[in-house]
Amino acid sequence: MTTTNKPNIWFWIIAVIALLWNLMGVFQFYASTMMKDSLAENYGETEMEIFNALPSWYFIVFGVAVIAGALASILMLARKKFAVPVFGISLIAVLIQMGYWLFATNIMDELGAQAAIMPMVVIVGAIFLYFYSKGASQKGWLS
Repeated sequence: MTTTNKPNIWFWIIAVIALLWNLMGVFQFYASTMMKDSLAENYGETEMEIFNALPSWYFIVFGVAVIAGALASILMLARKKFAVPVFGISLIAVLIQMGYWLFATNIMDELGAQAAIMPMVVIVGAIFLYFYSKGASQKGWLS
């Protein structure tokens, strides 16, 4: 039997930031699949060529990553243990998505090291949220 403890203020701050972060990801997914014309206004020609050449499975993985992340954030706010495996699914999808973006496209050749900044932030964030939720579960903050 596990006991449930009251989480500290940082739990709530991190959970809210996680939800906002993942909702931004959901919007980016929506924009990249439904509003491609508006993306072209914000990105250069090279980025759009790479973006338009992405395989269709890439967008499926992108959707899984952000939707699972948003769902996991909601579950964490609801203090449910199921947040941990859902963050795990999001993390795996993020690693596949960002790994492909960085290593299977020529984005690094075209834009240099700066092209890796945001993908690395996303990867680090997904790793953090997975392990933070796992720690919160172990502390009894999630039931």
